[in-house]
Amino acid sequence: MSETKTTNIILFSGDYDKAMAAYIIANGAAAYDHEVTIFHTFWGLNALRKEEMVPVKKSFMEKMFGKMMPRGADKLGLSNMNFAGMGPKMIKGVMKKHNAMPLPDLIDMAKEQDVKLVACTMTMDLLGLHKDELMDEIEYAGVAAYLADAEDGNVNLFI
Repeated sequence: MSETKTTNIILFSGDYDKAMAAYIIANGAAAYDHEVTIFHTFWGLNALRKEEMVPVKKSFMEKMFGKMMPRGADKLGLSNMNFAGMGPKMIKGVMKKHNAMPLPDLIDMAKEQDVKLVACTMTMDLLGLHKDELMDEIEYAGVAAYLADAEDGNVNLFI
């Protein structure tokens, strides 16, 4: 009887291409029967934000963070060649031409494959993000929970 392999990914980046890489790796690992966790922290939390505006009570600073951060996976910029928002449009066009899945679809696939999507509660507090603003079917935890998962992990990545 073989031991279940685990893959743990910290998604720190809020860049579209880096989030795509994290989700491509996660989906690949899940397809190879790994238990996979993606721990979203800081700007990586933006991949979990709902695209629609959710009315929640916030302080002035929390409102400012909310306005400055992209709302949802499809709104993330590129790490390089963003070109004031033209870069993501260009890469999405190339991806469509080559039948590559866009990030929102990769996230849906990860959910279907039971990849554990975790939002960092400490970062949520720092940035003023509320659970209502993040997509459904995700988990919430702090760094101790990530460390517990990663301690025995076969693959641990920081993206």
